[in-house]
Amino acid sequence: MVDLPPAGDRPSPAPPPEVGPRRPPPGGLSASPSGGLPAPPPVSASAQPTVALPVIGPRPVPPPRRRPGRTLTARAVLVTCAVALVSVLVTALVAVPLAVRGVERRDQDALAAQARLAADVLRVRLPRQRDMAGDRLIRQLREQDIDVYVIRAGTVDRAGLPRQLVNRVAEGRNVSGRRLVAGKRALVEGRPLPGGDGVVLTRPATPGLWGRVLLTLWLPLLAGLAAGLGAGMLLARRLARPIRTAATAAARLSAGDRAVRVPVESPEEVAELARALNALAAALATSEGRQREFLLSVSHELRTPLTAIRGYAEALADGVVGADDAPETGRTMLAEAEHLDRLVRDLLALARLEAADFPLEPVPVDLTRLAADAERTWADRCAAVGVAFRVEIPDGAVPAYTDPGRIRQVVDGLLENALRVVPPGAPVVLAARPAGPDPAAGGVLEVRDGGPGFTDDDLAVAFERGALHERYRGVRKVGSGLGLALAAGLVRRLGGEIAVGHAAEGGAAFAVWLPADPYLIRTAR
Repeated sequence: MVDLPPAGDRPSPAPPPEVGPRRPPPGGLSASPSGGLPAPPPVSASAQPTVALPVIGPRPVPPPRRRPGRTLTARAVLVTCAVALVSVLVTALVAVPLAVRGVERRDQDALAAQARLAADVLRVRLPRQRDMAGDRLIRQLREQDIDVYVIRAGTVDRAGLPRQLVNRVAEGRNVSGRRLVAGKRALVEGRPLPGGDGVVLTRPATPGLWGRVLLTLWLPLLAGLAAGLGAGMLLARRLARPIRTAATAAARLSAGDRAVRVPVESPEEVAELARALNALAAALATSEGRQREFLLSVSHELRTPLTAIRGYAEALADGVVGADDAPETGRTMLAEAEHLDRLVRDLLALARLEAADFPLEPVPVDLTRLAADAERTWADRCAAVGVAFRVEIPDGAVPAYTDPGRIRQVVDGLLENALRVVPPGAPVVLAARPAGPDPAAGGVLEVRDGGPGFTDDDLAVAFERGALHERYRGVRKVGSGLGLALAAGLVRRLGGEIAVGHAAEGGAAFAVWLPADPYLIRTAR
């Protein structure tokens, strides 16, 4: 596994002794044939006492009580009812006047037909016949609540008609409409007859016509309002059901159930919500799985130096280690303590990377000079283990704006990773180059090696905490499992980007891009 510890050289501790009991067995202790420490039986981890710790923290807040008027269903019903009520009112405002005018037009047409009939009857030439027919017609019309006015030679037979209306009929013109007759509004139809005669029929305007029309229309309007209410309830339930399903799924997610899934159904907005919740559940399950693996890996890394330190401490306390072996034992315990301290510092650094007050001191930096400084440190270390170290830098400067201490920490960690896995005779390369022809494009630092490298699956998870450590523990030399995650966080906080791929030398290639101008400090992601 390729991994990144913090800056500094990690010492190679001597193999720790096995942990022995506090008291020697009967018969005393004997040294091993090689002259080392005795090998007593290890201490069982199950013998450690366990204490149940109380759960500290605020009590879970119960969900708020539902208020009937604030649910989506209630609001949808209210909105639909309001829309239906407005529709009914608008319909009434439009339909009632039309219905009233329709009734008035029907009465007017009926009165006009009777006026034509009366005019035809009264056109009989013989006066006696005309009088008899006229009297009979007048009686029939009055039975229908219609008044008949007869005009002879421009004079009406009784009072009540406006003079202008009488003159108009006497002049041979028809009259139709609403007029004041005897001080009351009435429907009027007048037809002229020969010789300045005429006949005028009047019918009082229907009283309470608006009320009668409303009584006729109230049932359809009420049915429309009820239909709108029913449609609103159905629509509200249809809209609220997937939201309630999503809320239930979210509650189960918050309770720790990562297997919950929301059915994807129309409309599209609801489907997007379901897909988002399902993706969140899958991401949480993956993240928690990796977190568990990471914790297991870290606990193993913590347990190893602790076991060594405890074993040596017990051996010293029991007098098993002699005076001649005490310095070597102390050095081993110190190396393991430094290993443990380095792991704890990595954990703290990763936690602090997400804080806004993480200390950074970015300044203009020449990456060419930074690579040359690293060469003086790493050339001898690589030569000591038979690894060829090479630096590739241009003749000119490669400007970047970064924190030199932090970026050197990243470079040292990447080189430490490479040196851990590269076999003797294989190369390790540190390169610095401009990111483009424009100096404002920034600079790139590369670390390449001829080691075993990564698979394509490894590249996808290389910067996740503990991912490669879990894969390659026991297969190749590994670090703490935190280094590459720490490197990625540092580079991104410095405004740059880090990538990993396959190197031409046969192993892994890491490329760190850094900006040339001041940048906005970003939190780790």
